[in-house]
Amino acid sequence: MRITKLTLGALMLASTAAPAFAQDEAITVSGSATVVSDYRLRGFSQSNEEAAIQGGFTIGHESGLYVGTWGSSIGFANGTEIDVFAGFSTEVSSGVTADIGATLYLYPGTPNTTIVEPYFSLSGDVGPASVKAAIAYAPGGQDALADFSAVYISSDVGIAIPETPLTLKGHVGFAKSDSFLGGADGDVIDYSVGVEASWKALTFGVSYVNTDAPTAFGYKEAVGADGAVLFSLGASF
Repeated sequence: MRITKLTLGALMLASTAAPAFAQDEAITVSGSATVVSDYRLRGFSQSNEEAAIQGGFTIGHESGLYVGTWGSSIGFANGTEIDVFAGFSTEVSSGVTADIGATLYLYPGTPNTTIVEPYFSLSGDVGPASVKAAIAYAPGGQDALADFSAVYISSDVGIAIPETPLTLKGHVGFAKSDSFLGGADGDVIDYSVGVEASWKALTFGVSYVNTDAPTAFGYKEAVGADGAVLFSLGASF
């Protein structure tokens, strides 16, 4: 269930990045819709290793403030996850952007599942690579986390191949929880490598994802944390 996945560990948002489709002098609105072969959050399947439909939109202000929502079909609760997020993003030095905010995870119709998770990230370019380092913290005292807390640290890199529509992608994340749900010590590492191809508003991706979750008694496979090749097709607008 989702509670387990969060105590285990980026977001990686599974939706594709989206350009503005409506804007004035100060406000930009962007959105995306995506189909994925398996919705993995921090290495763990949220859709019972089945395909999922996802989408969302973000409203941003030139000051750096933004708010948005994102949703996906899932394989537990009542079959729907809706995330609401808000934050502030700004360039803190030449080519380096800081982003701070919080995500509210909602599972409509399922009691005691709401989770709040603040986050912070730094991103920028290092040579030909776009690099991002992030941390997200789910504090204790939340019913959905059984009063445990969890922290997730991640790093992402993307390298565009010149004169092609291809971008190489890499991700590694480390989750630490004061529960034992990630294994004997509550820690788990997830990682993925892949490539994305873009054409106009469409993006097709293929990646390999895996974790170091315990394999004893078939746990890793049972919770969808085993290695798998994933596919995605997204449209931005």
